[in-house]
Amino acid sequence: MMDYNALAELLFPDVTKTTDYYEQLYPERNLPEGAKVTRFAPSPTGFVHFGGLFPVLVNLYLARQSGGVFYLRIEDTDEKREVAGAEKDIIKAFEQFGIEFDESIVKGGAYGPYRQSERKEIYRTFAKKLVAEGKAYPCFCTKKELDSMRRQQRAKKINFGYYGEYAKCRNLTFDEIKAKIDAGMPFVLRLKSNGSLNNKIKFTDLVRGAIELTENDIDHILLKSNGMPDYHLAHVVDDHLMRTTHVVRGEEWLPSLPYHLQLFGAFGFKPPKYMHIAQLMRLEGNAKKKLSKRDKGAGLTSYLTNGYAPEAVIEYVLTLLNSNFEDWRRANPDAPVSVFPFSIKKMSPSGCLFDPVKLYDVSKNVVARMSAQEVYDRLTKWTAEHDKKFHDVITRDPDYTLSILSIGRGGPKPRKDFGKWDEVKPFIGFFFKEYFKVTDQPEGDFDKADIKTVLEKYLAVYNHADDKDAWFEKVKQIAEETGFCPNVKEFKQNPDGWKGHVGDVSMFIRLAVTGRLNAPDLYTVMQILGEDECRRRLKKHIATL
Repeated sequence: MMDYNALAELLFPDVTKTTDYYEQLYPERNLPEGAKVTRFAPSPTGFVHFGGLFPVLVNLYLARQSGGVFYLRIEDTDEKREVAGAEKDIIKAFEQFGIEFDESIVKGGAYGPYRQSERKEIYRTFAKKLVAEGKAYPCFCTKKELDSMRRQQRAKKINFGYYGEYAKCRNLTFDEIKAKIDAGMPFVLRLKSNGSLNNKIKFTDLVRGAIELTENDIDHILLKSNGMPDYHLAHVVDDHLMRTTHVVRGEEWLPSLPYHLQLFGAFGFKPPKYMHIAQLMRLEGNAKKKLSKRDKGAGLTSYLTNGYAPEAVIEYVLTLLNSNFEDWRRANPDAPVSVFPFSIKKMSPSGCLFDPVKLYDVSKNVVARMSAQEVYDRLTKWTAEHDKKFHDVITRDPDYTLSILSIGRGGPKPRKDFGKWDEVKPFIGFFFKEYFKVTDQPEGDFDKADIKTVLEKYLAVYNHADDKDAWFEKVKQIAEETGFCPNVKEFKQNPDGWKGHVGDVSMFIRLAVTGRLNAPDLYTVMQILGEDECRRRLKKHIATL
């Protein structure tokens, strides 16, 4: 008969605290009834993936809308896969997206440390408890022995794993274990599974509903030979002690659920509620594939580098997470997304398709709702890092740039000229001498002499003090004087009787002043440019004809 308490002391002579000590150190949180405690728990194995926004936003809304807590935990127990600088990238990425954690390695909190590598003593204490209760045991199998086991399982075409007749160390006696330890043999600690592939567990997922899964029968590793915990043990202990109520994770974790529930049961913990959300997919040809962190451009911060506003990316993700978000946005065009009534019931269990075109459309809507000052502040911040020359130009006279960015803003139908900050320079560059040049040609077959005559006549009557109506009356008058119909509707009735119409006359002026066919309201543009600059451009263009 094994003396499990003696075995626990043999394996963990340095562990002096008890699990009760940590239960008291991390008591139940003092929160309102129904408050949710959620977490984002990435591993520092690379940059933050675009898909990382999915669980983060779900966690954020669940916690915020219930008066709960949302914390960040860094799961860095796998030293071999850890990437230098990845942890800082995680922190920086979410700071840039304006996502605040209530507790983290930066902000601290009463339930820390929030870096798993600093919680080693806690995991070993709870592992010792499992040994003392006969629920875990040391395994001394070498890599060579484990490889041999896998070859046998492969040959028999059975499940891989340490179970049944292949769990060679499960029934070692106390004396055998002590002899191996005295001999200095390294060991891992394994869970003594009581599961069977013949049994099923029933579970209710908050997104997928009722699920039935096969029990776990494998004696998984709890502690590695270096004393560090395996991910599964660490996350179960942490979710319990940090009092996590809801776990949001990708559907790829569903196969691990039986083992995780088994671990919660072994400790006597109440498991949190789980939500396994759909994977983010991308199109490759006609096939859908999982969006991976290895995909080009999948890094979360790359979207900011490429000129997207963080709010735009967040709104796009919300359109994928909740089917009613776009209806809500149309009904609440000026409301902050923080007040959106996020609902688990509106989440789809099927995979979401990443659509860069939709992201861009959402971004144009988000930017269109910003005030000129907001656009200026965001633009200058982005250009300071990514386009220093343009930054210097637009900050030379902030009021002038603000007047440009104010064109078409406000009102029920604001202009949607750009969705990314790297598109602003091509759109407003003509307002600045450094970037102005005539890039387009008139649409239609017009004689250069007629264009020149129109511009000369316009230059002769141009008065910067004219209001918009007076300005347009002069354009119509010049049209009629030069053989262009002053009324578009009348022109359509007899197109052969005219050289063109008043719109063409405006086009000639627009090309001379802006250098392009498509530009904001011409009268407004000329008011911003000022009389001297407008006259200079008109004269210069006339000289080229």
